[in-house]
Parts: sequence; structure tokens; C-alpha cells
Amino acid sequence: MARVSWSWTSALSGVVPPCITPLDDVGDPDPAATHKLSEHALSGGCTGLFVLGGCGEGPWLTIHQRTQVVKAAREAAAGRAPVLAGCMFPATGPTIEAARAAADAGADALVIGSPYYFAVDGAAQRRHVEAVLHAVDLPVLLYNIPPSTHHILSQDVVSALATEPRVLGIKDSAGDIKAFDAFIRIKHARPDFRVLQGHEGAMGASLLMGGDGLVPGLANVAPALFVELIQAVRQTELDRVKALQEQIDQLGQLHAEDHWLPCLKAACAHIGIGNGRPSLPLQPLTAEACARVARWVDAYGTLQDA
Repeated sequence: MARVSWSWTSALSGVVPPCITPLDDVGDPDPAATHKLSEHALSGGCTGLFVLGGCGEGPWLTIHQRTQVVKAAREAAAGRAPVLAGCMFPATGPTIEAARAAADAGADALVIGSPYYFAVDGAAQRRHVEAVLHAVDLPVLLYNIPPSTHHILSQDVVSALATEPRVLGIKDSAGDIKAFDAFIRIKHARPDFRVLQGHEGAMGASLLMGGDGLVPGLANVAPALFVELIQAVRQTELDRVKALQEQIDQLGQLHAEDHWLPCLKAACAHIGIGNGRPSLPLQPLTAEACARVARWVDAYGTLQDA
């Protein structure tokens, strides 16, 4: 077993990319490409690997496929950084099933959001997370992503769940700075509660507000960009923070060339990671769209060289 060389405090105070799941030509996870992506992220300064989230198409993969992804990422990390496995399903039963499979495959933590499909209130959200904690002996990072779950994790719900020591913190991808600030205030009662930003347009501002870390999909492509942003904030280089956020915003325009997920996978393929194939029912980008995505990636490279 690889020697663990990280702590949750440091891991969740850095860049934890929501990793894509590279697929082979028949649609199964590609372990070699997962290793390559993991090395790209960790060598770029990332402090963790979040697999099977939205960028990782977690809810669209089978249990067997999900297990393959966790095992490949854990092997690639080799104790250098934790592997967090998303378990984002509509109800508690499937979430527990996925959580147990992730634990058996070697995940270091689970990422859990609100149930969805049917309407749920705060009490139901709490029961959902508490049931997972009871079923699986792993820590949990909460995930607020209302564009996907159509439910918000409120400050009250998160504050209540934060009294459980195995709830490490929250990744917030709502893009609501006021709500993000409310999550930061939970740290007044529990200083080791980590608050991470997942909305790329708000990353610089969130760190300046007191956020701990970043979970950016674009770190699949340009991990060092986000690592540098954290360093600039910590060194109070405000002009540099602004310039880096502008680079993030520019690179992020690649998502608008088609459906954002095949665009992100095409961007990774352009730098030699994976083949750009998403899970069905999505399709790979056309050659023309791939060329447009490649131009945004190449423009970022030009900026870095300048």
C-alpha cells in the first residue's frame, strides 16, 4: 500500500479537479488515460482528485464502470493525494450502494449532494447525508450544485451537517457569492470546515472572501493556472489575481462551443488525454467544433508563453 503523504487540511485548501472519465472506443473507462490525467493534475500542483462528479459523468456510469474509475485514480495517486468519489444519485438507496462500492474500491472520501427528481426539504437532505455516513465509514464532502440537483443546500442544512466531524466541508457550484459567503461563516463555529468553490467565474473572488480551495473543471486542462491563482491570493498580489481570473474566463469560453461536457473532453483530448468521447446519450464533438475548442486551448498556451 502506498504511503499517504497528505492531510485533509492541505488537500482541501488547494486545487481538487473534478476529473473527467476518459472512455475507450466502446465506452468503458480507460485506465491508462485516467493515469495520464491524474499525473497531469498532480504534477501541475493539484492536491486531490475528485472522480465521478459531473465532469466525471458519475451518475451516468454503471457501478462496475465507477469502480474501475476509482481504482484507476487511487492507483495513479499512489498516496500522494486523496481520491474523492462522487455519489450523486436521486435517492438515498442508490447513493448508499454507490458509496459502498466506492469505499470498497479504495476511495478516501465521498462527495454527496441533495437528492433530486422529487422535491425534498432540508430535513430530507439531512437524513440523506446522515444515512450515507451511517452506512459507510468514510468522510464526506458536501456538494451544492443546484443546476444539476435542482435543490439548494441551505446554510442551515450545511451548518447542521457540519457538526458531524466526518463532514469535511462543502464544494459550492451554485455561482451565488452571497450563499458562498454564508458557507464561509460556518467556519466561525468550526474552523477546520473547508469551503471550496466550483464555479470558475467566481474563483478569484471566492478565495479573496476566505474560501479554502478550488474544484474547477478546467483544471483537467490547465491545473497550474488554478494553483497559481491560489498562490497569488495568498501572496495578496491582487493585480495578478485579476489577470489570472481573466485567463480562466477566456479559457472557459471553450465550454460554449457545444454541450460543455464534450467540449471539456475535447479540450483534454487536444492535449493528449483521452479521445474526447462522452457517455451516451451525448456524442463527441464534430471535427469543426473540436477545432474551435482547440483554438481556446492553444490561446491559453500562448498566454502562458508570453
